Amino acid sequence: MTRPLRLLLSKAGLDGHDRGIKVVARALRDAGVEVIYTGLHQTPQMIVTAALQEDVDGICVSILSGAHLALIEQIYEFLKKNKMQHIPIILGGIVPEEDFKKLSKMGVKKVFTPGTSLKDIIDFVKSNILPQA
Repeated sequence: MTRPLRLLLSKAGLDGHDRGIKVVARALRDAGVEVIYTGLHQTPQMIVTAALQEDVDGICVSILSGAHLALIEQIYEFLKKNKMQHIPIILGGIVPEEDFKKLSKMGVKKVFTPGTSLKDIIDFVKSNILPQA
């Protein structure tokens, strides 16, 4: 028997709007994913430290503040420092379409914007995030 998929969900930066990520966390949990929610106002270092401590298979970050490029870049820097760059990141939030390519080059697996169905998020996670060995 394989263990359930483990995802870290986090709100990066100063963004205080957490209703969406809580809805996503509950939907993922109900779909059989083990969810670790770190809460509001997490720094990139705090996110990566929690991911390391919790031995997660993926990191889901919600950013509605517009600071997604800087915060994701910092998260990847901390992942590299900790030899964890293999852990995929999914980003949710208000992200202009012109930033999708930049984020993809940084390594973001998928960007979900407001209005994405929970089914689409769950289907993507279950199809694209694999349990780490």
